[in-house]
Amino acid sequence: MNSVFKPNQTVGVLGGGQLGRMLYQASINLDVHLKFLDPDANAPCSKYDFKQGDLNNAEDVFQFGKDCDVVTIEIEHVSVDGLRKLEAAGVDVFPTPDLIEMIQDKGVQKDFYTTNNIPTSKYQLFDSELNIDWSIPFVQKLRKGGYDGKGVSVINGKDKLNNLLHGPTLVEELIEFEMEVSVIVARNSNGDIKTFPMVAMEFDPEANLVEFLYSPSGYSSQIEKKGSLIAKSIAEKSQLVGVLAVEMFLTKEGGILVNEIAPRPHNSGHQTIEGNLTSQYEQHLRSILNLPLGETDIIMPSVMLNLLGDKNSKGEAAYPGMDEVLKLKGVYPHIYGKSISKPFRKMGHVTVIDESLANAKEKALRVKKILKVIGK
Repeated sequence: MNSVFKPNQTVGVLGGGQLGRMLYQASINLDVHLKFLDPDANAPCSKYDFKQGDLNNAEDVFQFGKDCDVVTIEIEHVSVDGLRKLEAAGVDVFPTPDLIEMIQDKGVQKDFYTTNNIPTSKYQLFDSELNIDWSIPFVQKLRKGGYDGKGVSVINGKDKLNNLLHGPTLVEELIEFEMEVSVIVARNSNGDIKTFPMVAMEFDPEANLVEFLYSPSGYSSQIEKKGSLIAKSIAEKSQLVGVLAVEMFLTKEGGILVNEIAPRPHNSGHQTIEGNLTSQYEQHLRSILNLPLGETDIIMPSVMLNLLGDKNSKGEAAYPGMDEVLKLKGVYPHIYGKSISKPFRKMGHVTVIDESLANAKEKALRVKKILKVIGK
């Protein structure tokens, strides 16, 4: 299929969260009509063309998407059977149902890496946590259903064995890594591929979520190139159409190991809205509509700070400090439209851009001290 721009195409998005909201912003410039399916009547995208429905119900997915030009996702926990039914009816589905099915099972995902010579940590699959035969320390991941740090348990001592999660399990070695990094790659149906520059991520140890993201990563061009080549290899071998985030560990010995992948816009690419020539959201739309891919160069160094709900409060969301933050140069808040704040819930993010990464980091730390999300 040759890339042909057509105005006012309809893209159905499975999921109506913050990723869909930012995808909606990008869609306006390309005159793409988005509609959303989500089980939550108050989802962030409920203000737009929205239908409430069960993402894991094949018939709900089919009825929602049957009149769309393209169906895509902003969350991978969706009915693959429904997507296959849409494909059979002639609707383009990107990423493909096969890729989504692979992503949904962390064990199958790991097998994909080893089959395709993608570097990753040693692992073993078990039918149940009761059958685990692996020396401590290790990381346990439930094969299905995990997200945002849920479904993962780090077992670094015998006293932690009570924290084992119930269900079919992937066990992998606990990697002593220097930094977790991410490369977002895009591919369209023509097979054109582009990667975004590598970013470095710092995690909140209590929430097990990204707290800060740094662009550029600060690592050498050799490491950047290595990460980019790995991401491109995954995109080609999985026949990706869309964007895909490749989360990787940089080991203390200088190696790179793939941790997990996500075939959709991702938390590790939020900074691209202000920091890069093309955002990951526009790139995703370009990819699934088979348009030429945008350039991904960094416009200015950037730091992304996730805004998480206060761990000690729950209720109607309030944002003390926002007025002060809005006065700062090069600071861009993104509030996701979630009415209720819960402990460690992703409520928004802030991107800080500056001529130097050091200055951006310093300003981001100021923002963290000033801006809070509390539940009243």
